[in-house]
Amino acid sequence: MESTLSPTVSVLPVKKIVCLAAALAVFAGSGCSSGVAPSKTASGAGTGALLGGVAGGVVGNNSGMGSGAGILGGAALGAITGGIVGMVQEARDRKEQDRLSQERAYQQELAKKRAEEAKRKSAEDEELAIAQGFRISDFELNDAQKKTDETADRLKKLQNEKAAALARKKTLDELHEKQLSNEAEIARLEEELARLKSDDVIASNSSSSTTKKPDATPATGVATPVPSAAAKPGP
Repeated sequence: MESTLSPTVSVLPVKKIVCLAAALAVFAGSGCSSGVAPSKTASGAGTGALLGGVAGGVVGNNSGMGSGAGILGGAALGAITGGIVGMVQEARDRKEQDRLSQERAYQQELAKKRAEEAKRKSAEDEELAIAQGFRISDFELNDAQKKTDETADRLKKLQNEKAAALARKKTLDELHEKQLSNEAEIARLEEELARLKSDDVIASNSSSSTTKKPDATPATGVATPVPSAAAKPGP
């Protein structure tokens, strides 16, 4: 009989633990359902209560103090621990946000001061230029204009001389290149014509030697005696 009831007894506390854990989870998430994001302190307390309740229920069931007492004790301890952790993290986040806010405010103030300083300097420069303009005479203006025209003419003359020198150098280089090309072509043609002329002389000599007939008369010039037809042989 004891072996038959023990599974039922062990299952009931587990179901109770699960139900209480679900209730704690719903309680912890109720802050999100309202449309307002809960603070990290509240979120940490809810998460700690949930985890502490589950752990306390298991410990209470196994230790004999009762699952309900274990869940309540674990939930309370977990809520306190989670709340403290969330509060510390929230304090750190708030401190970081304050630092970032101060940094942004400092940068904005610095940019504002720099803009005001630039504006003030521009106004001072304009006032100085106006004061200097009153002290400039017509003679200074005319003299400056004359010198500017002279320097412009001188600059233009030098630029023209430079362009002319470059053009002459380019023309000379092109003429030298053309001269070398002509000399190379002349040498090639002279060699080709000389070869063709020598071939014609050899061909004409060979053709004349083949068409010439041999002479029957000896080259010595001595006439060969011809026997007389009236001479008769002796007895």
